[in-house]
Amino acid sequence: MAEENLPLLISQIIIGVLGILGNSLVCVVIIKVYSMHTITNAFIFNQALIDFLGSIVLLLNSVIPIPDPLPPGAGGALLCRLWESGFLYWEFFISSTFNLVALTLERYLAIVFPFKYPQLATRRNIILTIACVWILAFLFALRPMIGLQNENGECMQVEIPYSEIFGIVLVIATYFLPFTVMLVVYVHITLVLKKGAARLGPAPAVQPSGSGSGVVNDQRGSLMRARRNTFKTLLIVFIAFTVCWTPHEVKYFLFSLGVIDDLTSPTSLITVAMIAANGCVNPFIYAIKYKQFRKALKKLFGRQNQVPENSLATLSANP
Repeated sequence: MAEENLPLLISQIIIGVLGILGNSLVCVVIIKVYSMHTITNAFIFNQALIDFLGSIVLLLNSVIPIPDPLPPGAGGALLCRLWESGFLYWEFFISSTFNLVALTLERYLAIVFPFKYPQLATRRNIILTIACVWILAFLFALRPMIGLQNENGECMQVEIPYSEIFGIVLVIATYFLPFTVMLVVYVHITLVLKKGAARLGPAPAVQPSGSGSGVVNDQRGSLMRARRNTFKTLLIVFIAFTVCWTPHEVKYFLFSLGVIDDLTSPTSLITVAMIAANGCVNPFIYAIKYKQFRKALKKLFGRQNQVPENSLATLSANP
């Protein structure tokens, strides 16, 4: 690797290692601690799994050189289309985006439509949604793979009809549309939570003896605080996504429009590294802001935690 790319290589290795360690910890905590077996945390687990696998690909790509020239036959074709094309990168990057949208919509249903939520957020629907996240990401990630082929040991670009139009559609479907949906949803959730807090009002300092209203208010207040904590955590995750993804997606959109003609410059590589960095920041956000995760972390490492038999097959309702 060229000497001028050494800082980028070091940053990719650091991001990969942090992503592997952080996201594997999130997965272990959610699996091991029974109180974390909720629908929201099922999506968070999928997010961590995606980012964990993406971090592995990033690390391997940084430390394992691609043969030059590429070997002939099927081996060279696979290296070109699956590895050098960045297909595996984008499969996980796009899956992460779609899963974040699904996670956001799950919270939206729970907070804005609490009475319809139990009917919609069934185990079957959750599994189907997560499967759709992976399948859609796979389909959208095919673009770089089909645009390359191994010619005489070199991975060469292949002319694809209407590639510019497909590039524009790709950016809209994998960034602008998810960003718009999440932005609108978070604004609406904010308004709903504010109205809920206003209706609940401040709790009285002293409750009458034997009165059940104090217990009800306390339960509603606890539920509201739990929802707001989860919402704030995911809002920070959304902000991190926006900061990390926007530079590259804007650049790729301009490239698809023909405004710029190069996606291999150092600045372009840095924007891709920013997307990769998005996969390692979420565990730190959970550790700092997500109270349920912090409690589970203390429970896992503070004392022996036993998971009830078959508990992983059951997803409990969320606050």
